[in-house]
Amino acid sequence: MTTMDEGQGVYAEAAQAAGMDPAGLQRAVDFLDRTYLNSGAIPHFHLLVSRGERVVVDAVRGQARETGEPLRQDSLYRIASMTKPVTSVAFMMMVEEGKVALDDPVATVLPEFAGVSVGMERRAPDRPMLMVDLLRHTSGLTYGLQRQTDIDAIYRERGLDEFQQNRSSDEFIAALADIPLEFSPGDKWNYSVSTDVLGVVVERLAGMDLEEMFRTRIFEPLGMTDSFFRLPEDRTERMTDAWQLTPERKLALVDRGARSGWRRAQRFYSGGGGLVSSTADYHRFARMLLRGGELDGARLLQAATVERMRSNHLPGDRDLTAMSTAMFSEAGYAGVGFGLGFAVTQNPSLGVREGSVGEYYWGGIFSTYFFIDPIEDLILLFMTQHLPSTVYPVRAEIRALVQSALVQRKGG
Repeated sequence: MTTMDEGQGVYAEAAQAAGMDPAGLQRAVDFLDRTYLNSGAIPHFHLLVSRGERVVVDAVRGQARETGEPLRQDSLYRIASMTKPVTSVAFMMMVEEGKVALDDPVATVLPEFAGVSVGMERRAPDRPMLMVDLLRHTSGLTYGLQRQTDIDAIYRERGLDEFQQNRSSDEFIAALADIPLEFSPGDKWNYSVSTDVLGVVVERLAGMDLEEMFRTRIFEPLGMTDSFFRLPEDRTERMTDAWQLTPERKLALVDRGARSGWRRAQRFYSGGGGLVSSTADYHRFARMLLRGGELDGARLLQAATVERMRSNHLPGDRDLTAMSTAMFSEAGYAGVGFGLGFAVTQNPSLGVREGSVGEYYWGGIFSTYFFIDPIEDLILLFMTQHLPSTVYPVRAEIRALVQSALVQRKGG
């Protein structure tokens, strides 16, 4: 795809051939260097941008670990909630195979939810929780990190947000089903453990755990050789450290790559946040989506299914501003809907952002981020390990800079 050394920055010739301004792309890289890396705000970053089949930016910067090792082209990252689109693809594969439908009640696969109630007063829901509610976060489930209600406090007390549960999948579902929902399914939008529940649905439908399902049905067909729930011992040297911002606005280690918690054996595979991956691997996953469910001869989904996933599925075609009760999520709200696994832009002007109707994206709590614009044939990947993801507006900033480098627009 390019003749320049990998990881160095902007590929001018490829950018021009792809209808993008090399100088504009260089401004994006320089902005990240100046504003975030050199200031010490983030420890490192890998920015990868492609248009069509051309990589136009591949910038690897900073140190991977506190001990000073430089970030590598093949460094591994905790992608956290960027696991959610993978789980959503796995579920839609089950839909295409006729094993489940979007409007099936969740209780048909997870009978533990048959008697679930709503609110601390334990009233009956207005309707059952449906599979589509899990995909679009209208299930009534929550995250303890929302820190708004007595219900999310129970999640915190019971450790239901943790990527690496001490529970099995069945025990996780039983614990959740014992807690009331925040609201009746379909009434509101709340970022939640919905995709973790969806992962257990996939396990029961596929007859295998999520690790095996992802490996055999998604990762191996796509050639994603560096994506795992558990970090293999032979990849330990490539695992980055992860940092957290302290109240004193300093970076403190939260997970050491050499002794990462992702090396431990697991009883539960978190479909909502458990994966480790590389930039190259997630780029292959994003390319599969952009190409309508196929990459290099491996077809995971039909093009119509991918189009369905990247359409807004919020009731009444509303946006997140109208429906959200979440204190925290990985998306802006104004002019943003939600599809089957990721946020979907409905009206770019409402969010004061460059972009196209129908672009879709998501991120992880360690500040990782991906963005796909199907109209402009554009993919952006931003990898770093800074917790939490809400501290800096870097995602919106870098997306706007990359979008402004488009010279030949396909969307008018």
